[in-house]
Order: sequence, then structure tokens, then C-alpha cells
Amino acid sequence: MEAMRHRLLELLDPEIGAMGYELVDVEFGAGGGSSRVRLFIDHDGGVTLSDCERVSRQVSALLDVEDPIPGQYVLEVSSPGLNRTLRTREHFERYLGSRVKVKLKSLQDGRKRFTGELSGIDDEVVILEVDGQAVKLPREEIQKAQLAPEF
Repeated sequence: MEAMRHRLLELLDPEIGAMGYELVDVEFGAGGGSSRVRLFIDHDGGVTLSDCERVSRQVSALLDVEDPIPGQYVLEVSSPGLNRTLRTREHFERYLGSRVKVKLKSLQDGRKRFTGELSGIDDEVVILEVDGQAVKLPREEIQKAQLAPEF
């Protein structure tokens, strides 16, 4: 499923970017006879229902032509929400100083999950302030990172 997610990111990112939107993330799930493709898009002024409909129509046409998904699928287009995914270096840079949670692929210091303030990013690591300590998390080990706003 992760391979399909990456394939969809590569296929859809340029198309959605050309429409003036940012493809924040793609979720792909298969099962029960059909698959689900969920796209999270963003725009400088926010995302409206009309934006989601416009992207859905364009992406549906592209997926019909390219046919990367075997069988039937349901396409959903949404805004990224308050707990948006951080996927690219630009995402991390934009949210420096924000509270984030990170899940790693493998254990580091006896754990896979970290929550703290995003204090740095480079090509190799993401730095979180966790309980007053700077924790360097290798970028290639990040399975998922997302904003974790406090209410």
C-alpha cells in the first residue's frame, strides 16, 4: 500500500500543483472489493468545497487515463485539517515552532512516537524539543509526522 501511495503522490503532485493547489498528502487503502484514495489539498486562501470538487474532477480524469489503481476505488478530496501531515521539507520549515507528533519506522531511544515543538529541519534530521531536550529524528526513519495542536 505504501508503494501505491508513493506512486499516486508522484502522479498527482504535478497535476494538482498546476491547478494552483498543494498536494499535502495521499492516503490509500484497499479492501472489501474497492480501494479508497483520499487526497489532502491546500491553498493560500484555504480550501473550499468548490476547490475539492474541482480537484476531484481533474484527478478522476487523470486516474481514468493513467489507471494506476487496480479495480474500483472511491476518491475523496479534503483540506488537511488542523492535524495536517508534514511530508516535505517545505512543510516542516513552514511549521517550525509548532507542536508536532512523529511516528518512526523503528525504535529510537526505546520508542517510536515523539511529540514536541518542531525546532529544526535539514536534509538529514528533524529536531523536536521533547520535555526540554532536543531530539534528532532521522528523516528517512519518519513514517508519519503531523501537527498536534493543543486546545
